[in-house]
Amino acid sequence: MNIAVVGLGALGIAFATFLKNSGITVFGITKEKYLKNFEKNTVRVKGIWGDHTANLDGIYSDPSQIKENINLVILTVKSYDTEKALNQIKPIVGKETLILIAQNGYGNYEKAVEIFGKDKVLLSRVIFGSKIVDKNSVEITVSADDVRIGDPSKTIPEKKVLNIVETIRKSGIPASFAPDVYQILWDKILYNCALNPLGALLECSYGDLAENKYTRQIMENIIKEIFLVTKANDIKLRWENSEEYIKHFYQNLIPPTKKHFPSMFYDLKSGKKTEIDALNGAIIKLAQKKGIKAQTNETITLLIKFKESNPV
Repeated sequence: MNIAVVGLGALGIAFATFLKNSGITVFGITKEKYLKNFEKNTVRVKGIWGDHTANLDGIYSDPSQIKENINLVILTVKSYDTEKALNQIKPIVGKETLILIAQNGYGNYEKAVEIFGKDKVLLSRVIFGSKIVDKNSVEITVSADDVRIGDPSKTIPEKKVLNIVETIRKSGIPASFAPDVYQILWDKILYNCALNPLGALLECSYGDLAENKYTRQIMENIIKEIFLVTKANDIKLRWENSEEYIKHFYQNLIPPTKKHFPSMFYDLKSGKKTEIDALNGAIIKLAQKKGIKAQTNETITLLIKFKESNPV
């Protein structure tokens, strides 16, 4: 299998390192300004899954420089770069190539389907924490569950999906097949919308947010609004109501990630753009489509946008 990982950031470096070390041909695609960070095409991972170093088969800013037939493209770019990245990879997406969306937020899978069609696009929910510790090195800090992979459209042969799941699992990244991956992704959207912007704004961990009655109230309001908005838009969640999810959120999701700081926190600290538009910002747009309000999500989005426009 030949794989191209698009976006050599915290997540992309992790995927590329493990897959290459499992004996697969792996190419990296990154922005031209970052090429200098990868001398000898070297990428590194440390943390809870051990220390690993790999030399990729090539790292490029222009995907058309890859001459091999690519079986799988793993898209790990920030959501605001999704459309640009999808258009850039067109030269390497052949008849048999599949695209795996491994990103945060709402709208990435939908954009990929719009450009390439349902029969080319797989979706994943990634819930391990990875942060950049050096220009070509990341640290895996937490893993709450497998990378869950599936085909929301049910148009890709299941055998092909299972082959990709097994390839990733054998590389050392916990992965499993999820026929209901779209609903599972929405679990993560709920989780990220509640935690990421607050953690970024208040500069604290997920555990700190969950232990304080004031931030708990804000998070619960965010979650309740998302349930109203998704119901209005006929988006099916895995939970009957917000109370059921909130109980799961505090009992099962927070404990294994309580020491984690959101990537949005590090984005703001380094003066980078955040993915707020694919998270709480996306909730606002879905609410507007149906003429309803999502006031807490709107407030939190505006606060993040203020921080983006006024970096420390």
